[in-house]
Amino acid sequence: MITLTTRELLPEDGTKGTLVGRVWLPQAAGPAVAVIRDDGVFDVTARFPTVSALCEEGNPAAALRDVKGERIGDLDGILANTPPDRRDRKKPWLLAPLDLQVLKAAGVTFAISMLERVIEERARGNPASADAIRKEVVKLVGDDFSKLKPGSAEAMRLKQVLIEQNAWSQYLEVGIGPDAEVFTKAPVLSSVGSGMDAGLHPKSTWNNPEPEVVLVVSSGGKIVGATLGNDVNLRDFEGRSALLLSKAKDNNASCAIGPLLRLFDTTFSLDDVRRMNIDLTVRGPDGFVLEGHSSISKISRDPTDLVAQTIGPEHQYPDGFALFLGTMFAPVKDRDTPGEGFTHKRDDIVTIAAPQLGRLVNRMRTSGECEPWTFGVSALMKSLAHRKVL
Repeated sequence: MITLTTRELLPEDGTKGTLVGRVWLPQAAGPAVAVIRDDGVFDVTARFPTVSALCEEGNPAAALRDVKGERIGDLDGILANTPPDRRDRKKPWLLAPLDLQVLKAAGVTFAISMLERVIEERARGNPASADAIRKEVVKLVGDDFSKLKPGSAEAMRLKQVLIEQNAWSQYLEVGIGPDAEVFTKAPVLSSVGSGMDAGLHPKSTWNNPEPEVVLVVSSGGKIVGATLGNDVNLRDFEGRSALLLSKAKDNNASCAIGPLLRLFDTTFSLDDVRRMNIDLTVRGPDGFVLEGHSSISKISRDPTDLVAQTIGPEHQYPDGFALFLGTMFAPVKDRDTPGEGFTHKRDDIVTIAAPQLGRLVNRMRTSGECEPWTFGVSALMKSLAHRKVL
């Protein structure tokens, strides 16, 4: 079971930063844009109907400070009511902190995840082959690309050497080539928040969490804040064919974001993101524990480069977008059979944490067992119109 408290959920500095969330209001039959303060959670939907609209402000954090809002309640009470199996649907609960932003993701932006993608490709989705292939790939290409600038002359020379050795891969192409991999992770409004169940395709037998920092970007390309994300991944599906990426990535409840959006202000900036440390913990019902720790500082491409490759004259996002920066973790700790590495089991509890962003906590279930996604854009517009905030 998931238990969440304010102390566990919030960043280490508590409510000193500008923290934005979304809360389901049963009396309104819809979500509220909420700001989290020392004295509670406040509904600011009357001023900002959507989180997207707030992020379009010239200075979102300053704009939010000028709005008092209506108190919804205390955060502890809202968190206690969030897990779906203990929810009183007559009381508020926490949602993912984004709404109309398109959910994008950058892939293969860290050396370790790049190598694991190459291994998946060569293993053709078979975890039993992964360990031997991992040793072969590391022998050929090494395991430290952190100092290699993607698209540089040095990277292109390495590419030619690997081609000559028949070791080149489509994943190496986007890992050290000039063009980043950026794909659409999930539909607008489909993400789940902290405390909710996250989904795995029931046919997957080799899968893993992908802890990531998620940048929130305005329609003008301005990075306005950050949150945490789990880009839930099916290694067997994508390993069989890269053309199965959409099935590997986009399933019901397979995009987890939260717990809150922290806007850039005097307490938090993009440089803090660049230095951010991320912790991953998976606790299974079988007593299995997986722990990992890494830093965004090991990323191969600067976050501003990834944003610039996502938005521009070739591609616009009128309501802004959220960008997963790529995972720095590739869990390989054996869980059952030696050499087969990690895969999820039902009821695993996944915690992704960063000192400046708090904790994103989800229980793993099959996508069919998770709450169906029923509240889309048209339902949101009807709800906001009914409340006369549009």
